Amino acid sequence: MKEKIKEIATEVFEVQVHDDTNQNNCENWDSLRHLNFIIELETEFDVSFEPEEIASMTSLSIVESMIQEKSNNI
Repeated sequence: MKEKIKEIATEVFEVQVHDDTNQNNCENWDSLRHLNFIIELETEFDVSFEPEEIASMTSLSIVESMIQEKSNNI
């Protein structure tokens, strides 16, 4: 899962990402790309996020945790 998230992030943000990539250290992680990232994640992992969750998804580690949580609740 982590590798797929990183693959999607690399594609959306157009930079090489790492496990510690977040909004503060990724110059291309702006609001528009953030929404594109979320849409790609929702499609890939067949999950849906609430607006509050989307706003809190500020790092790849948080994203991974939230997807795992959603996947476990299905």
